[in-house]
Amino acid sequence: MGRSQAVPRGGSAGDFGPDADDTGCTMLHVDMDAFYASVEVRRRPELRGRPVIVGGAGPRGVVSSASYEARAFGVRSAMPGARARRLCPAAVFLPPDMAAYAEASRAVMAIFRDVTPLVEPLSMDEAFLDVAGAVRLLGRPAGIGEAIRRRIAGEQRLTCSVGVASTKFVAKLGSTRAKPDGLVVVPTERVLEYLHPLGVGVLWGVGERTAETLHRLGLSTVGDLARLPVGALRAALGEAAAAHLHELAWGRDRRRVVPDQVEKSIGAETTFDVDVADPLVVRRALLALAGRAAVRLRAAGQAGRTVALKVRLADFRTLSRSRTLPTPTDVTREIFTTAWALFEALAPGDRIRLVGVRVEGLVGGGTAPRQLSLGERDSGWREAERAADAAAARFGSGAVRPASLLGTAPPDRARPGRAE
Repeated sequence: MGRSQAVPRGGSAGDFGPDADDTGCTMLHVDMDAFYASVEVRRRPELRGRPVIVGGAGPRGVVSSASYEARAFGVRSAMPGARARRLCPAAVFLPPDMAAYAEASRAVMAIFRDVTPLVEPLSMDEAFLDVAGAVRLLGRPAGIGEAIRRRIAGEQRLTCSVGVASTKFVAKLGSTRAKPDGLVVVPTERVLEYLHPLGVGVLWGVGERTAETLHRLGLSTVGDLARLPVGALRAALGEAAAAHLHELAWGRDRRRVVPDQVEKSIGAETTFDVDVADPLVVRRALLALAGRAAVRLRAAGQAGRTVALKVRLADFRTLSRSRTLPTPTDVTREIFTTAWALFEALAPGDRIRLVGVRVEGLVGGGTAPRQLSLGERDSGWREAERAADAAAARFGSGAVRPASLLGTAPPDRARPGRAE
């Protein structure tokens, strides 16, 4: 494992490390390090130490995740792939494998739930944990955080960073400052010492426009904002935003962990390298995207009743259509057939920049009723796809593909959530 502390601006070495006073700091934020890239390096050890970028390298591809070796060149998530290539020509570009990332995510979340049932996933690679009920059995919060890091490193061969604090907001700040592969404790009595020297951009809800407004007011740090009379802040930002930022600036965050928020939809999308007019190219893309969505549904043990299609035209107009099926499905063929029918009915009549497929109205896959069509066999596509899942788990995601996709590259941009 790597280091176990990070130094915030205004602190000194060890001030906020694992030996700091963690009394009352029962909120943990655990964030996997360069998650997608780390999973790829785990199964390709020869890439260790090299700059690795997950995402499209084409003119419209987008970086989903970058190893820290790539980040040293300025590569960041959500950056256009072409720019990442210019910044780091020696980088190894890999297409996303969402099934592999989902499997790794489930294993990591299972480790969290071994510690406490109060786990709130924010995405595939990060979660809040309330460990108040685990302290008596497992020891102090910082020790729990270190134990989680050891288990993830030992069992999953991945690294994570942990923030330990009394509130969600400060715990998340701590994990950010701990990256990569570290742990930060922000003692309850020293929250303002830790928080106030930081730039206003660390506050949740401060985007580019809000930051510009705050800077025009002469506010560069969280401490500056905290000391500004709330009335002046209200005049600049409005009632709700002013109250929210004022509370955070004083380290107050009353939100509790909400365990296991159910994902409402699962899908994937791809941006073409050049605008597309050929229906055959669109059809192949939709088939590949339907396959990605179906794999993720089965991996999550879910099925969905509504299939939604997203089409973005060359002029950036975005069109969407959806259709609700008689019964929930997790089968590629059914998802694709519905998406293609929606596309044909839409008849966009223009060059296409992006397409996406999403499955909504999710239910547990094991409880989803299934009604056979007249003359349909009671086994077939679903069983074949589950066999393909097993082959992919053993031999890689490209082991089994529809014949119409042989020789084509997989979509470069699948979006289940953030990965850092």
